[in-house]
Amino acid sequence: MSTVYDAIIVGGGHNGLITAAYLAKAGRKVLVLERRHVLGGAAVSEEIYPGFTYSVASYVVSLLRPHIIRDLMLPKFGLDIIPLDASFSPLPDGNSLCRWDDAARTRREIARFSPRDAEVAPEFSRAMARISRFVKPIIDGPAIDPASVGPEELWRLLKLGRRFRGLGKDNMVRFMKMMTMSASDFLDEWFESDVLKAPMSVSGIIGTFLGVRSPGTAYVLLHHYMGEIDGAFRSWGFSRGGTGMVSMACAGAAKHFGAEIRTEAPVSKILMKDGRAQGVVLENGDEIRAKVVASGVDPRRTFFGFVGEEHLDPEFRRQISRYKLRGSSGKVNLALDRLPEFKSRPGDEHLRGDIAIAPSVEYLERAYDQAKYGEFSRRPYINAVIPSLVDPTVAPPGKHVLSCFVQYAPYHLKEGASAWPEKREAFGDTVVDTLAEYIPGLKDIILHRQVLTPWDMEQQLGLTEGNIFHGELSFEQLAFLRPAARWSHYKTPVRNLWLCGSGAHPGGGLMGGPGELAARAILSSGETN
Repeated sequence: MSTVYDAIIVGGGHNGLITAAYLAKAGRKVLVLERRHVLGGAAVSEEIYPGFTYSVASYVVSLLRPHIIRDLMLPKFGLDIIPLDASFSPLPDGNSLCRWDDAARTRREIARFSPRDAEVAPEFSRAMARISRFVKPIIDGPAIDPASVGPEELWRLLKLGRRFRGLGKDNMVRFMKMMTMSASDFLDEWFESDVLKAPMSVSGIIGTFLGVRSPGTAYVLLHHYMGEIDGAFRSWGFSRGGTGMVSMACAGAAKHFGAEIRTEAPVSKILMKDGRAQGVVLENGDEIRAKVVASGVDPRRTFFGFVGEEHLDPEFRRQISRYKLRGSSGKVNLALDRLPEFKSRPGDEHLRGDIAIAPSVEYLERAYDQAKYGEFSRRPYINAVIPSLVDPTVAPPGKHVLSCFVQYAPYHLKEGASAWPEKREAFGDTVVDTLAEYIPGLKDIILHRQVLTPWDMEQQLGLTEGNIFHGELSFEQLAFLRPAARWSHYKTPVRNLWLCGSGAHPGGGLMGGPGELAARAILSSGETN
């Protein structure tokens, strides 16, 4: 008699592994199926070049929920987060701005460009921290459905309203503006210096096919401001050993609690009978049955790829077909023979955090303009890190890794997505050429480079259209609308099928929230009993 599991998790990304860990911790018999040879999905570390460990896609830790770290004892299984010390912005004219974890030092840096902004910056940080504390319970719990008349939902709405009033008039207005304004416009209300506003505004475009002047990007800025390490908001960090160690710690916790994990086990389809998910069929033809199936892949791949449109209600099918993915970013990882030196500021202290190539708002908008017409940006926004400066385990002694997140690289090129393999190296050249304007001699110290386009992310990592968040974080795809109206609580219209990936509330980023909340919803449903 073949084994029937309580739950099968499709996809071994960090969210799927977190779902597995919580279910196994509750005593359920759980199987995780990952199609690649390595776990992690987009949060993966790989030694692509001998001696150098790349955080292949996801490259920093910012949103991982602290209570998940505690619940699953992730440090016991290898999680070690090193806080970023600085945010460095080099400028083409040889000047630079660095925002430090020391408020007084940051104030002096900003004052070189605008004494007024230096005075305003602390107030801005306090306001964002206050709004972040208001938002925190929203992203740490199931999405509130304003259309529900159930007593539990109504009570949650009432509590939210009370907390909203507690923000105070000024912050209430700021929060409402953030829901609709562009990141650039919102920052214009606070600051005057483009040197400061440009690197701050880019948090509003991460993972979206929008520009910093596009309405709605102010919320995405807030989403990334929710980063929290040891209770400190706006805290980002490196995972020692690469971002994949976050996933491996989640996997360690899942196995500790009794979950079974299989790699190189690609799922072909979800086994359906009478409108109910009964398990999965692997690509080799094996059938594995379970009481419930939880998908850690994006909604479109889940429903149109694994379930099949014929099993979906027409209205739900329409909603998923309109769900926006539109990958807009790429990744370039470099193995370097020595530490790069920026012409605008020698030394390495300012390089122990992230480095933003975002010299002006106009520069960022011009990068977006090219993407709108199906071209990758010839002068892109680049967010780079050198994790080897603080984590010597990822490179040989004296050598370094330079990890670059790049936007814009639209999945939908004007020649079609299938043209990306022909353009991959030209895209990589553009990134290196842009960096070389700030780092003289960079090309001479590159030992190896890995270039990932959105097409590569789809083919290699299973991210449909290369979207790193399993769907854009636009206003119409958040909270009770993620991934579709009436289906934001992880349960899907297909009986016994659940979503546990970033395409579910609270959305993308290396946070683990969708995985944890999906597990709690599954356990509450009683379907695994």
